[in-house]
Amino acid sequence: MANHHLSKPDHQNHTSSNKEHLDDKKTPKIVRSPNTNNFSITTLGEPNLTSPLYEKQNFISEKERVLVSIRSDGSKSAINAANIHHYAFEKSGPRYKIFFNPQTIKVGIITCGGLCPGLNSIIYGLVRQLWNRYEVKNIVGIYFGYQGLSTQASKMINLSPENVRDIHFLGGTILGTSRGTPPAEEIVTNLAKHQFNILFAIGGDGTMRGAHLITEEIAKRNLKISVIGIPKTIDNDIPYVITSFGFETAVEKASDTIMAAHEEARGHRNGIGLVKVMGRYSGYLAAHATMSTGVVSLCLIPEIPFTLTGKRGLIPYIHQYLKQKSYMVIVVAEGAGQDLIKTPTIKYDASGNKVLPDIGTFLKNEINAAFKGKNFPISLKYLDPSYYVRSARPNCFDRVFCSRIAQNAVHAAMAGKTAMLIGYWHGEMTHVPFKSLYQRTKRINPNGTLWFNVIESTVQGDINTEEYPLKH
Repeated sequence: MANHHLSKPDHQNHTSSNKEHLDDKKTPKIVRSPNTNNFSITTLGEPNLTSPLYEKQNFISEKERVLVSIRSDGSKSAINAANIHHYAFEKSGPRYKIFFNPQTIKVGIITCGGLCPGLNSIIYGLVRQLWNRYEVKNIVGIYFGYQGLSTQASKMINLSPENVRDIHFLGGTILGTSRGTPPAEEIVTNLAKHQFNILFAIGGDGTMRGAHLITEEIAKRNLKISVIGIPKTIDNDIPYVITSFGFETAVEKASDTIMAAHEEARGHRNGIGLVKVMGRYSGYLAAHATMSTGVVSLCLIPEIPFTLTGKRGLIPYIHQYLKQKSYMVIVVAEGAGQDLIKTPTIKYDASGNKVLPDIGTFLKNEINAAFKGKNFPISLKYLDPSYYVRSARPNCFDRVFCSRIAQNAVHAAMAGKTAMLIGYWHGEMTHVPFKSLYQRTKRINPNGTLWFNVIESTVQGDINTEEYPLKH
């Protein structure tokens, strides 16, 4: 039996130098420069109105903060009131004083990008919080994302607790969605034309970038419009958000598919169950689904490169594994192994994301071809649950989580805060400025705790090492 080797890949191989690497083990390095890690939140003006939640709520002080890093090397802390915005997020929650008059404002809600479990739950939570708690009655759903604020905008719909009743149990989004962002100037012109005071933008990193551009244009025109982002990503890859809504449901649904692949694989001699899950640049869904099932033999993620052939390649690893264990399950994130696929041209979608070649189909074909004609027949079943996962109904955890996110988003907007998203950090809801996301990405650290946990679950060796730890 071979020894269990774990290599220590150079982080530069997995994260470009102009992007900050965030993961479960190493929180961002805090830099005192005023141009980096500035977590101060923009406000539209002095909040002078007493909240209608007066005497009904425990209010959050503007001084309350959630530290970015809770670790200490034992040195004396240099954090003080003057530099706290470099070290901590604003804590989200209701404020005693608010900026907007609930009786006169108009609120817009949009959902953008790909589907994700919980979109309707967020809409449901926003409408109920605005209507029932702040008594805001002019709430408008904007169809088809940012495209709904373009010059070719489609119709809008008035929202109330009555017409969003029970939607939090449904997958998808009642408002529809789209990719791509029209020019910020065009969107702001239409926001002003329709007299919106608050815009809730629900979407991924592209949506947050678009929201940032919109707030900059709003500032140029000196308009009093609040833009609050609600981060949505099945990949769980938005910085300063430990877990995004819908991720728990996605793990659950992906796990169902992995268990199906497991049953298929063990029902055949030299059976292989190959499952592709979402994860363009971050392997969080693959990692968590792998650990949740306990039946995965090999997990492949974008953060760790691998080869197909040669002494240290994937194909000989599979061969050696099947010789000893008779069947195996492989989980691959969609962004893994992209360097192995030769494509004549690079294409981009409407959001500016690179269209990735299908690593699942590629591996299926390569593995089948490698064993074809040899005296070692295999039975490979390939499952891709991507659209099943992202269109699923949210589970109980995500419905609760969406409710909390929506409540805190409304509190922030009513207080006049803008150019920010609702984060989740150290178990607390936080205010994260759009500007802090610039050129940062959240990926799994190959030397971090999460990946070590995955390896302990699969007992896989690094397939780029010379030995094959096949104990399972």
